[in-house]
Amino acid sequence: MAKNQPRKLQTTLCKALSLNSNFYEDACNTPKTHQRALTIVILAALSHALGSGLILLLNRAPFPILILALIIDTLSVVTGYYFWTFTIFKIGQRLKQIDPTYRDLLSPIGFAYAPQVLNFLTLIPLLGRPIELVLAIWSLLTVIVAVQEGLDIRNRTAVLICLVGWPLIQGAIGFIQIFEQFLAKSAV
Repeated sequence: MAKNQPRKLQTTLCKALSLNSNFYEDACNTPKTHQRALTIVILAALSHALGSGLILLLNRAPFPILILALIIDTLSVVTGYYFWTFTIFKIGQRLKQIDPTYRDLLSPIGFAYAPQVLNFLTLIPLLGRPIELVLAIWSLLTVIVAVQEGLDIRNRTAVLICLVGWPLIQGAIGFIQIFEQFLAKSAV
């Protein structure tokens, strides 16, 4: 049974990356789907930390700064996931009288973090920033599909709901990266 878990996670990742609305519509919040969605978010966080950590390592950041950056990067992605889900939930709650609970949105939005699993690719020289931008937009699109299906709303409304939290998260991630670079340079 445990042998099938990686295969199921891989299948889930592929479906989540495809922007298939049926996948997000069927992403009900059972303990198994919630666990799988949280696993994707954690993999996305670790991938982000790996990419940032390797860049800091190449820039010869001291070991304590490197460890601190890895922890901050990992926590920032996980915190961003819960924050974005919360903003989507609150705005969706105001727009619609009958809505899913906050917990009901965690799985579809967690699955929508699938593009971020590829965030380690940002360490590719000269392509890191464009890759990061593509992954951020891809994640935005997957969250829009997840919200559209999760809240059963029109596409335009889903876009507006998702665009409220997205710039805040992107700004926070950019601030964290600048702060980590500052720490690395000031420690050398």
